[in-house]
Amino acid sequence: MTSHRTLVDEVARDRTTAPAAVLWDMDGTLVDTEPYWIATEYAMAEKYGGTWSDEHALNLVGNALLESGDYIRVHMGIDRTPQQIVDELLDGVVARVEVEVPWRPGARELLTDLHRNGVPCALVTMSWQRFVDPILARLPDDAFATVVTGDRVEFGKPHPEPYLTAAAELGHDPAACVAIEDSNTGARSAVAAGCTVLCVPHHVPVLAGEGRVFVDTLEGLDTAGLAALVDAYAAGSTTPRT
Repeated sequence: MTSHRTLVDEVARDRTTAPAAVLWDMDGTLVDTEPYWIATEYAMAEKYGGTWSDEHALNLVGNALLESGDYIRVHMGIDRTPQQIVDELLDGVVARVEVEVPWRPGARELLTDLHRNGVPCALVTMSWQRFVDPILARLPDDAFATVVTGDRVEFGKPHPEPYLTAAAELGHDPAACVAIEDSNTGARSAVAAGCTVLCVPHHVPVLAGEGRVFVDTLEGLDTAGLAALVDAYAAGSTTPRT
C-alpha cells in the first residue's frame, strides 16, 4: 500500500496549490469520540430496559442527532422521545469529553500546519454546540474560522447543507475546498456539496467513489501533502487510496 508521503514525492515535488479551505468533520476525524457515544448508548439501554448492539451503534456514525435519537427509540425499544434521548446522550458524552479529549493521530498537527500556511478551516459536525464547546476549548481560539453544528442546519449529513453552509461562511466555492471525513454519510454530504473529500476511515468503512481520496491516517500529513493528494486525484492518479 502506497503511503501518502510516497505519493507526494511522486506527484508533487514541485509547488502545489493548497486548497482554498479545509472543512473538518469532528467525530472520528478530529477526535475519536465514537466510543464515548457507544458507551453512553449502552448505559441508556441498561437504564431504561432496552436492548442495544455494536451494529446498531455503528449505524449511527455520521448521522444527524435527532435522526439518531429516533433510531435509538425504535431499535433500543425505550419509551423516550428523540429529543429526550439526544439530551441524555449529550449529557453523557460531554461529561466524558470534559475529562479527556481523545484526539485522532495527526489531526491537530495538520490543523496547525494549515493555519500556519494561511488555509482557513471550518468544523462541520452533526454534533450540537454544547458538545463541540469543550473540544474547541482545548484548541486555539482561531483554529476554526467558522463552526457548523447539527443544531444550526435544517438538513444534516448526508444532505449537502452542512458543507455548503461552511463553504459559504468562509467565502469559498465548495469545489475549491477539501473536506476531511471518516464516514460514508459524511463523505456523501461533502461530495454532494461539490467538495473533494479526504477519507480517513476509522470505525466504519467508507465506499470508494467520485471525489473521494483515501488515506489510512492523518499522521505525518501536512498542507503540502494534502495539496499533493488532491492534485494527484484531480490529475487522474491511479493510486488514490493510500
